[in-house]
Amino acid sequence: MCDSTAALLSMIAPLVTIYLGFPMLFLGFVGNLLTLLVFLSLETFRQSSCAFYLTMASFINTFHLFTGLLTFIVINGIGDSWLNASLIYCKFRQYFTQVCIMTSMSCMCLATIDQFLATQSNVRWYRFNNVKLARYIFLGLLLCLVFLLVPYLIFYNHIISASTGKVVCAITNAIFSKYNDFAQSLFVLIIIPMFIMTVFGLLAYRNVQNISYRTIPLVRRELEKQLTSMVLVQVFYNVPVMTPMLIATFYNGVAGSTLNACDRIKMGITINLCILWYYLFAVGAFYIYISVSKRFRQQLIYVLFNMLWEQFRRRFKHNLVEPQKQ
Repeated sequence: MCDSTAALLSMIAPLVTIYLGFPMLFLGFVGNLLTLLVFLSLETFRQSSCAFYLTMASFINTFHLFTGLLTFIVINGIGDSWLNASLIYCKFRQYFTQVCIMTSMSCMCLATIDQFLATQSNVRWYRFNNVKLARYIFLGLLLCLVFLLVPYLIFYNHIISASTGKVVCAITNAIFSKYNDFAQSLFVLIIIPMFIMTVFGLLAYRNVQNISYRTIPLVRRELEKQLTSMVLVQVFYNVPVMTPMLIATFYNGVAGSTLNACDRIKMGITINLCILWYYLFAVGAFYIYISVSKRFRQQLIYVLFNMLWEQFRRRFKHNLVEPQKQ
């Protein structure tokens, strides 16, 4: 019975990975590009430190979809093992995946904190809401992560899988493996970001309820309201996206060593499906923003139907060759 269940899951999991993974990849790529287009084309967004963090998150997510999700689909959906044949690729794929996830998570945390400060009644906090400071914080954060995550380059190596007999990419250091399973996967990537985003998102929402009573410019007031709504809805979206991975990782870390061979196969399949679901974190931002922000929708329409059309019209007109007069 157990063998038949494991075999059924092994047959279904690749199909789910392919038929769910490729639409996620397409929607995420298009959505993140449109998000970048809107944020970078409107000066109001370009001058907002919160929008800067969201822009960087979209840029990182675009890169992450190709370095992480696409290769995940190829390995676990299509079943091609050629990606595991290169030891260098084995190391750098895991390294870049961790850098992208942590950078994107950090940008979302910084965006919620930034909105909390931007909606405070005390004006002394406003000095922290500037794009120049946000750029320094982002660059400092990125440099720290690039160096702190170097152990992934060191401890990921090729091993022979006991269950399949094939070469797989896995951590070969027992201590770092425990750190990755508990500290990194549970706390650094899930629990701590969820806590920060939820707490500061709710605090920013509470502040924005009273923002109409303050003597601040109307344009800035509306911008802060919409940015707070965008960030808060994304926080609520991230909770169900991240929770299955939290449960599966915790259970595997606690009971993984006591499972028999058949249950380990089922656990591995479950974790892979949770990882696929977790990639929705990098997919949904654009569709959230366009749903909750009127200004974002207006700018998207303007960019697609005015700016791009005008550029196309000018280029087409420039390429026309007028007949020579005799």
